[in-house]
Amino acid sequence: MDEEIFDSTTGWVADHIRTYLETNGEKGHMYQGWPTLLLTTRGRKSGKLRRTALIYGQDADRYLLVASNGGSAAHPAWYLNVMAEPDVTLQVKADRFAARARTATAEEKPALWTAMTSIFPLYDSYQTKADREIPLVIMERV
Repeated sequence: MDEEIFDSTTGWVADHIRTYLETNGEKGHMYQGWPTLLLTTRGRKSGKLRRTALIYGQDADRYLLVASNGGSAAHPAWYLNVMAEPDVTLQVKADRFAARARTATAEEKPALWTAMTSIFPLYDSYQTKADREIPLVIMERV
């Protein structure tokens, strides 16, 4: 029996995930003009599988995510989860696969950040507003 996956409880995110799943990403991969994927993590406290939808970029065969949380002072829950358990599942369109997450190093981040802000320019204003260094996460297929 497959383990139950709990989707984001934020209404519009849950709707986005449902559409993405029902259409294998045909609808939902592009969300308001931005490419999105589905990330499933293991909850660091609950141990339950948690799924959310996130804007992503690519660097060769790696997937890039920004843990912006809209520029809030706290890291998003998904980032805390991947730092506790870096083995995750990604879905990009109809392709579902295992991946391993890691935070970009200080040397890697500037070029990757530029790639991500070219996709979603608000990341720069989120960083200005945040009282923390916003992590950029590299996901590699395993």
